[in-house]
Amino acid sequence: MTTARQLADWAVALDPTPEDLALADRSLQDTVAAALCARDEPLLHQIGVLGRAGRWAVASHVVDFDDLHMPSTTHISTICVPVALDTAGGARAYLAGAGVMARLGSALGWDHYSAGWHATTTSGALASAATAAIALGLDAERTAIALALAVPASGGVQRAFGTDAKSLQVGFAVDAGVRAAHLAAAGVTAELEVVDAWLRLVGATADTIDLAGPAIPDGLAVKLFPCCYALQRPIGAAASLRSAVEDTNAITRILVRTPRGTVKPLIHHRPTTGLEAKFSLEYAVAAALVDEHCGFATFSDDGVNRPALQALLRRLEVDLHDEDAQQLLSGRVELTVESATGVHTAELVDPPGSPGNPPTGAQLDHKFADCLDGTGLSAADLTWADASVVLTDHLPTPAAVLNGTPTPQGDAS
Repeated sequence: MTTARQLADWAVALDPTPEDLALADRSLQDTVAAALCARDEPLLHQIGVLGRAGRWAVASHVVDFDDLHMPSTTHISTICVPVALDTAGGARAYLAGAGVMARLGSALGWDHYSAGWHATTTSGALASAATAAIALGLDAERTAIALALAVPASGGVQRAFGTDAKSLQVGFAVDAGVRAAHLAAAGVTAELEVVDAWLRLVGATADTIDLAGPAIPDGLAVKLFPCCYALQRPIGAAASLRSAVEDTNAITRILVRTPRGTVKPLIHHRPTTGLEAKFSLEYAVAAALVDEHCGFATFSDDGVNRPALQALLRRLEVDLHDEDAQQLLSGRVELTVESATGVHTAELVDPPGSPGNPPTGAQLDHKFADCLDGTGLSAADLTWADASVVLTDHLPTPAAVLNGTPTPQGDAS
C-alpha cells in the first residue's frame, strides 16, 4: 500500500479522543490569537493573490507566535487551523491534517531540517490537503489523491527566515493543499506513488511513518515569546536571571553555551530589524536580560535598535558544542552573566510552554491578552463555530492585483 493511501485511511478513520479535542480547542485559540495580533502587519495588505486560507495562514505565522510540534520541528496549527476554518471542517479535520503533518514531519526528521528545508512547508502542503479533504468529506481514495496532488508544492527553505518570504511559504503550502483537495473532489486522478517518491527525494522513507498513538503524537508546544521556537529556551534561561542582574549596564560578559544543532535556524547575529531579531540568539538573550517581558515591542525595529541593547550584544559570546543528538532542543542551554554584582548562572532543558514545561493558565492568559488587545475579544470568543467570522471581521481582505489591475479576491472554499 502506498504511503498516500495509508495516511488517507488513517485520516478518514480518525475518531478523536477527548484529549485530542481539548488539544484542538487550545490550538484553535492559540492560532487565531496569533493571527489577530498580526492584523496591522503591512504584509497582510499585499497578499490578495492568496486564497482565504492562505491569507489566514500568513497572518498566524508572520509574527512567529504559533505553536510547534517538537519532534517534527513543524508549525502544525498555522497550516491546519486556517484550512479547517476555511473549509468548515472543525476540530476533526484539523486533527486529521495535524496528524498527517506530525507523522510526515517526524519521518523527514532532523536531517531534513538541518539540510536547510523549512519543514513546516515541506510537510505542510500535504497536511493542508489532508485537512481540506476530510472537511470536504472525501473518501480514502480521493483523500490519497489530494495528498499526491499537493506534492509539487512541498518546498520552502530556511534561508527565507527573517523575511516576508518565510510566512508566505506557509501561505503557499496552505493554498496548494486546499486546491489539491478540491481537484481531488472534482474527480481528477494522480499517481499515489508520487508521495513515496517525494519522501525518498527529501530524505525519508515510508517505513519511518508511525500511525500509532494520539492524533498528534507528543503534543504541541505553545510559544510564550513572539519569535523562533529555538529562542524560547534561551529567553527562558535569561529571564530567570533578570532579577539577579538588576543593572545591565554593569554586565561585562555574557556567555551562552548550547549544542550546535539548537541554533540551526538562528541565522542573524547582529540584527537590525524586528524580523531578523526573531532569528537571533544574541539579540534574544540580551533582550531577555533587559526587558521585563519579551513581547511585541522587543521584536520591533525600534526595539532592536536601542543603543543600550546593541552595546550589550557586543559583550555576548556564544559557545557551540557538539552532541550526538544534534536537534533543535538537544541537551540544555547554559547561561553565564558576569557583572559588577558577581557571576550569575542559569540552565534550562525544557522551554517554557513545551509539553515538558507546559504553559500555566496565567501564561496563556497573558499571551491571549497581548494578542487580542484592542479587538474587544477574549479567548472564549475563539471557537470552531465563530473563528471564521472573527478572522474575516478583523483581518484585512486586500484585492488581488494582476497586471497592475486590482481584481476581487475570491475564497478558496
